[in-house]
This record gives sequence, C-alpha cells and structure tokens, in this order.
Amino acid sequence: MIWWCCSGICRALALLALLFPLQERSCWGLNPSSGDLEKSPHSDPDPWDVPHRNRRSWVWNQFFVLEEYTGNEPLYVGKLHSDVDKGDGKVKYVLSGEGATSIFTIDENTGDIHATKRLDREAQAYYTLQAQAVDRLTNLPVEPRSEFVVKVQDINDNEPKFPDGPYLAGVPEMSPLGTMVVQVVATDADDPTYGNSARVVYSIEHGHPYFSVEPKTGVIRTALPNMDRETRDQYVLVIQAKDMVGQMGGLSGTTSVTVTLTDVNDNPPRFNYQYTVLESLLVQSVVARIKAVDADIGSNAEMDYRIMDGDGPGMFNITTDEDTQDGVIMLLKPLDFETKSSFSLRIEATNRNIDSNFLNLGPFSDTTSVKVTVEDVNEPPVFSTPLSKMVVSEDAKVGTSIGRVSAHDPDNSNSPIRYSIDRNTDLERFFNVDALSGVISTAKPLDREANSVHNLTIFAIESHDPTQIGKGITLITVQDINDNAPVFAIDYETLLCENAIPGQVIQTISAVDKDEPLSGHRFYFALAGPAAGNLNFTLRDNKDNTASILTKRGGFRRREQPVYRLPVLIVDSGSPALSSTNTLSVRVCDCDSDGVALSCGAVAYTATGLSTGALLAILGCIITLLVMVLLIVTMRRRRKEPLILEEERDIRENIVRYDDEGGGEEDTEAFDMVTLRNLNVIRDPNVRRDVTPDTPTFFHYPSASRPSYKSLPDNVVFREFIWERLKDADVDPSAPPYDSLQTYAFEGSGSVAESLSSLESLSTDSDQNYDYLSNWGPRFKKLADLYGNSDSTTVLS
Repeated sequence: MIWWCCSGICRALALLALLFPLQERSCWGLNPSSGDLEKSPHSDPDPWDVPHRNRRSWVWNQFFVLEEYTGNEPLYVGKLHSDVDKGDGKVKYVLSGEGATSIFTIDENTGDIHATKRLDREAQAYYTLQAQAVDRLTNLPVEPRSEFVVKVQDINDNEPKFPDGPYLAGVPEMSPLGTMVVQVVATDADDPTYGNSARVVYSIEHGHPYFSVEPKTGVIRTALPNMDRETRDQYVLVIQAKDMVGQMGGLSGTTSVTVTLTDVNDNPPRFNYQYTVLESLLVQSVVARIKAVDADIGSNAEMDYRIMDGDGPGMFNITTDEDTQDGVIMLLKPLDFETKSSFSLRIEATNRNIDSNFLNLGPFSDTTSVKVTVEDVNEPPVFSTPLSKMVVSEDAKVGTSIGRVSAHDPDNSNSPIRYSIDRNTDLERFFNVDALSGVISTAKPLDREANSVHNLTIFAIESHDPTQIGKGITLITVQDINDNAPVFAIDYETLLCENAIPGQVIQTISAVDKDEPLSGHRFYFALAGPAAGNLNFTLRDNKDNTASILTKRGGFRRREQPVYRLPVLIVDSGSPALSSTNTLSVRVCDCDSDGVALSCGAVAYTATGLSTGALLAILGCIITLLVMVLLIVTMRRRRKEPLILEEERDIRENIVRYDDEGGGEEDTEAFDMVTLRNLNVIRDPNVRRDVTPDTPTFFHYPSASRPSYKSLPDNVVFREFIWERLKDADVDPSAPPYDSLQTYAFEGSGSVAESLSSLESLSTDSDQNYDYLSNWGPRFKKLADLYGNSDSTTVLS
C-alpha cells in the first residue's frame, strides 16, 4: 500500500484530519476482508495479483503548497511511499501529470516531492498529478497508478479592486438624510473560501461629512440633509475597500466617486430693471430684454412673464425667449414723447415647472417695476390730414386757389414749416403750393379729358432742420365742363344698293362725347342745313342717342353718282350745348337679290378694242419720249463737269489751320487774301427758287443808297462782307443744296492796338506804354493788367 505524507506537516496530520474528512475513495489501502487492493476512482487496474498483509491503513491523497514561496531551496511538498518498498532500492517512484518535471519533481528512491518554481494561486489553484511505483529493473508497476492533487494554498497577495470605477453618480439636491447615491463594488482575487483574504469592507476616506458608505455593501448615502446645488453642485468622494475584514495587515484599494447634485426647483426668480427707449421706436420693435435671475437650471429655470399692470395699457407686450429665458418687452403702439414721456410697468416672472415638494420655500414667482422712459427725437412735420381731397373745375383760370394743406412740427420746438410739391408727382407742373401758407393753386389750364385726377405728394419741411421732411397726399379731382362736341362713335362705311326702295334704313349712327355729364349723355341728330331738303336721304332721330339714315327715293345708279356725302349735325345736352357736323359717306353698290353688295363705287369704263394702226402710233410716241429723255440727261452731265472742276478749285473749300496769329492782312503766304480784300466786288446773284434768303444785317441801307465797303466803319466792314458772302451762297443755284456758313477771322488794317501778339512782345524789348488798354472796356482789362505799368519780369513770373 502507498501512503502519503503531506508537505512537511506530517506531524499535524491528526489536526488536518479533523478539518478535512477523509474519504475512502481518495486513498490507497488494503481491504482487510478481501485482501484486494482498494483504488481511487482514477486509479488504473492493477495487473498483479500479489497477496498483501491483512491490515487496513488510511492515508490522505491531497497535498498543499503555499503560494508565492520565496525560499532559495525547492519547496517540499510531501512524500510518496509504498509498502512494497523494503528500502532495498528495488522500487522506483515515477511522477506524471500537470507540471510534472517542470514544476514538481520526485526523488525516485525516496518518493519525496518538491516544487521547484514559485506558484500563484490566482494563476492556477491546483495541479492534478499521477504517482506510480515501478520495479527499477523491469519498470513494471508494483502498485496501481494513483492520482492526487497538489492544491496551491492561498495567501493574501491581492488587494481589492473596483472594476467599474471611477464612478459618476447624481442625487437631487435637498435630498433627505440617508438617500442612496450609488453602490460601489470591489473584488479581491484571493481565495474567498480560505481565510479572510477576500473578505472586503468599505470605508470613505474623502467626502465627510456629506456622504457615508455602508461597510459591507458599498452603498453610498447622503450624510447631510438639504444639500443645496446652488451652493455647491459637485463632490468627489474617495472610497476604500480593504480585505482581511479590515484588520491590520490587510490590503486595500480605492476608487473615486463624483457625485453631482441635480437641480430641483427650489428657487424663485428675482429681478429689477429700468429702461430708456426712443420715441421713434417702431411698432413690434424690442423695447428691452429683462431677465429674472433663477439659481436653478434647465427646465427648473424656465419661466413665463406677464405684465400685471401699468400706466400704458395696450402699449407693450412681453414674451419669453425660450433660448435665454429672457423677458422680451415689445412695443405695440407708437410712442410720442410730447404726449407721454414715461411708462411704469409691473411685470411678474413665474416658474413654469413648480415642484410640489418645495412649495414651502415660498412662491415661485417675483414681480418688478420696469420704468420705460421715452426720449425725445426730432420728428418730421405731421400733416393734420394725411390725405387731402380737393376739387377744381376744368375751366379754372391759372392761379385759382384750390385748397390748403396744413402741417405742424410735433416736437416742442414747433419749428416753422415750408411747403413744396414733389414734382415727380406733378411732372407737367399743373399746380403750385405757397411755401408759407400751404395754399395749392393752378399753374396751367386743366383738361379733365387728359387727366381727371391728380395725385400730388406735398412736402412739409422744417425751416430749422431741412432734413426733417413730412409727406402728405393731396387728391385733386378735376370737374367736368362741356368743352367737347359729340362726334360719330365710329367711322361708318355705309353701302346703298342700286335697287333700294324709298324709306329704307341704310345706316344707324350713334355718337360719343369725351365729356361726362352727371346726368349722362343726350344727343340730338339732324341733317346739316345744305342737306336738310335733299331729295335723296332723310334722317330720323331715334331719341335713344342713335339716328337712322333713310332713303327718300329709289333708282340710285353708280354711273350717275357713285358716292353721296351726307352732313350730319350732332348736338349734346350740355350747358352751353356743343355741336359738330360729321360727314357720312354713302357708296352706291351693285347688290344681288338678297341685298348683298357685289361691287361698289364708280363704274370702270374699258375700251372694247384698238386697231393695229393705233397701237403702232402709241408705241412710236413712247420711243420718241425715251430718246428725248436720254438727250436731256446727256446734256446736263456735260454742263456740270466744268462746274465740278470749278468747285474743286473753290478757295472756300480750303481750310488752313495754324496756331500763331500771323501778320494780319499783310500775311499772304498762308492763303490767298484777294478774296477778302476785293471788298467792292459784288456779284449779281441769281435768285434760287428753292430757298428764300432771309439774312440779317447789322445796318440796313436802301439798295440804291448802299455805301461802298470802304466808307463803312472798320468794325462793321467785315461783318457786312461775311453776311453778303453767306447770302450769295444761299442764292447761288450752283451751290450745294445746304447752307454753307463761312467765317473769316480777319483783323484788317489800321488797328488802333496794332499787333498784340504775345510772341512778338517776348521777342522784343519794347518800352511801349499800354496803359490806354484800360480805356477799352472790361474785355481788355486783363491785357491792361498784364502790360500796363509793369516790367517784363512781372509779366513772365
């Protein structure tokens, strides 16, 4: 029988046997009654049938190895021994299984088992090995194979850890004492079945006196009642977990717990404001934004505003800005500083979501007085009547007063007002307005038929501040007078069949009138005087603003008279009545039996035929006319050729430009001066039939007593000469068909000033005195300043 001795503690076998009951299946021994070998459930069948001593022996088949052994020598685990072993060295012990040879070794002679490595229970808690005793020589087993367990005995080498840490938790503010916040859980890798290495207790290291933790469960609770989020909204706790039931020598671990106090609606809103606004603020504009201060957050800080009362009912409204929870005061009616300069409003702010648990903390609303002060601004003038309606007769004379507009300065300064018409609304300037009184009058004759209503914009401008302009509208209605005679409604085309019978209606006519009398139109029709007694037609007034034209006879013939013109007199019912005579053309037509016109107007007569001799005569006349036309054209071309050459040589077509003054009439190099100097040569003009000359002259002389050019004053001679040349050009039949105005800048001889050329003045050192230029009038004042009583340096500077 093999028996075991456990890991160096064989002397304590009796004590261990009391703690761990032995089981028959877990040890080797002899059955005293049968003599057979008892086996564990894992033992191999014994191939030998060897008789043993008839006695029973119980051994324990589980070894213990202390983990984390740090000695220098292999750790003795236990001893394996067989009864077959007589100590003569014939039996050899063999070890196999988990960790055999690598972790555990056995002395094949003595059966001592040692652990050669440091073991960690948390890595592997036990090892299953097989032991066998064999014959050293034959290697045949002398004992059945037996399985045993080497259990790694735990030591406290692992501290508690918080796998879910760090923790984030929240608890409502103002919570009662002992309110659960969160539960923390620590785990210990040591053996929970052996000793107290894995028994953990919790404690709070940081977080007193606000929170506490239950030692066994790790539940964190509030330790103070009514903690206020508005005072402090976050706490960081440090929780410790210690094994060995918290005894000295135990290991510990910590974690942090961040506790946030969530908001409850335990604070009412508070505010107080005063605002100033301008009176020019527009309706629906924001007057001010107020905010009730609420220490809560989120939905607990949401609030509604309302105006409880004030001295400006209907002037203001207040709404809540959902993003900022501001109270937005808006203007509902226009402000007027001169009427009311300030308003006092009483506004209430109330929490929208009130928590019934905190009603004892007071009303969750607050009221404040908001004073709105209106500041004066310079406003434009205001018309007493924004829309003025006036009436004027169509025949009103120019300057007739129509009506008066009135505006005033709404400011305290009460500045004088000046009026004007926006001419964009009166482009033709039919009206004027008196700048001081505002009286509107006519400036032109009016025509109702052209424009019956005039829509004027009147400006009212402050005299002290022209930028302040008020606008008013004036509608001027032009009243109608009877100033338009009636006429035919359309251009009638009246057809009369040749087979018409007497008394037949051939046309019904009506009239129109541009006037619009209040009682409506009433027209009267009659044939004009010359046609009243004609034998062909008559007119019947239908008394409904229409008239019928009837025939008096029959037997009309186109060949005798294709068209009849009938004057019709139309009179309106105005006061005074106006009339007009309109001509109705009646065309005689050839009609079928149904009265449908087939052809109208004069009958075209055609020749029935021409003889051959007549046709040849007509052809000869045509050829003769063509030959004459060709001859006339040829002769006119020959006549015009020398005229064209002469016009090309015409000195008037030569225009020479130069930038210096030249030598006056003595300078003959630039162009031929003969044309100008031959003053007394007057051509006898041939009067043009297509142009009536109407040339003005500065001096009018009778044709018989016209003086010679040389006897005229010098300042007139060239003007008269130029006008004469212009007149000659106008009446010259050979001149082009357009007017040719030729102007000559000719100074003439005998000039009192002689040459005033600045070029000549600069080129000479003349000491001539030019003071007399001052007596020539204002046109020579500049020259007198330049040349009179001044030296050359002054002129050139």
